[in-house]
Amino acid sequence: MDKRDKIIVIGGGFAGLKLARMLSGRKDQKVMIIDKVNHHMFQPLFYQLASGRIEPSNISFPFRKIFQKSKNIQFRMTEVKEIRPEEHRVICEDGTFSYDKLVIATGCKTNFFGNTHMEEMAYGMKNTQEAINIRNKILLTFEKLIIEKSRSAEGNWNIVIVGSGPTGVELAGAFAEMKKQTLPRDYPKMDFSKLRIILVSATEKPLSVMSKEAQEKSELYLKQLGVELVSGEIVTDYDGENLKMQSGMVIPSKNVIWAAGVTGNIIPGLNPDIIVRNRYTVDRFNKVKGYEDIYAIGDIAYMETPKYPQGHPQVANVAINQAKNLAENFLRAQLSQWKEYEYNDQGSMATIGKHRAVVDLPKWKFQGTFAWYFWMFLHLMLILGVRNKLAIFFNWMWSYFNKDSSLRLITVQPKKKA
Repeated sequence: MDKRDKIIVIGGGFAGLKLARMLSGRKDQKVMIIDKVNHHMFQPLFYQLASGRIEPSNISFPFRKIFQKSKNIQFRMTEVKEIRPEEHRVICEDGTFSYDKLVIATGCKTNFFGNTHMEEMAYGMKNTQEAINIRNKILLTFEKLIIEKSRSAEGNWNIVIVGSGPTGVELAGAFAEMKKQTLPRDYPKMDFSKLRIILVSATEKPLSVMSKEAQEKSELYLKQLGVELVSGEIVTDYDGENLKMQSGMVIPSKNVIWAAGVTGNIIPGLNPDIIVRNRYTVDRFNKVKGYEDIYAIGDIAYMETPKYPQGHPQVANVAINQAKNLAENFLRAQLSQWKEYEYNDQGSMATIGKHRAVVDLPKWKFQGTFAWYFWMFLHLMLILGVRNKLAIFFNWMWSYFNKDSSLRLITVQPKKKA
């Protein structure tokens, strides 16, 4: 009989992957990762995938490859439908699994704030396929423009990004550089002066969660690249043709990308009273309130601490460090030895095109070329695998010197004959 502690980890994002890697090789721990896709995704570079700068395989890492040599780690590709805590079981689309300890690390999805039209018509960017869908849609638009030229509807000439956080500004910067450097080469007979890259922000300045210096500098960088900023506007509806604002402003566009917020991926089965802001309430050890053997880490966990009385920010550093703390607690012999979690903010950053980036560290804030190199180095080091690091570095260097990329593939599912 297997006496090992059986731990099920739902979700293989930054939190779930970090936890599993720290428990890898433990003879007393049997770990199963359950995810509806077969790979870990490096989300900070989704905007580069969406703009055709890197390939999906560069930032997607198959779980079976990662844990190929880990004898105590299993992976199951299926979608979790329900948790039954009284039975210590997880009900999945393709089977049922029992656990001794359950760790929920399901992360977040795009938050459309209940707007069903927006959810149906706009494009989110929270997984690899969504980023590829954006790349396909934008590139297909350019192919449409070369055929229709001046006859093309105004909405085809407007690429709108809703949300001015890091994802929004990075994507806007990437498309602005594509407009200036890449498209004139690909379509030499086309006039792209009418192509508008529009960033819609509910706040007055982009990157509102960062320092005043970062906000002002990012605004300057975006304007230098030709991005049109629409500030202080709240989107109310989108029908696939026109984006409507609370003020009455309407922007015609057939290419709207939604980067305005996230919401937790809640799984049915636990007490709904413990869900706060669509996140599971946890104690300082990441134990879900009201349950002895269920934990939540990362974006899906709502933990109040003296430093963060409204919960921690939903960023990768929190997810990774919560997973690290929980794994270390699992490995401690006595509960009395467990350590509480507290997040030490290590800073934030965003890049807005070549030689343009902003970095906020706890004791130092800087912008410009050095910040851009700092951003590149840090993200390169966070990529899993030497091959992926080299591939991304090569793509970045090629783009740096040639101001071009050869990764603009349109991959559309062919229509089957009736």
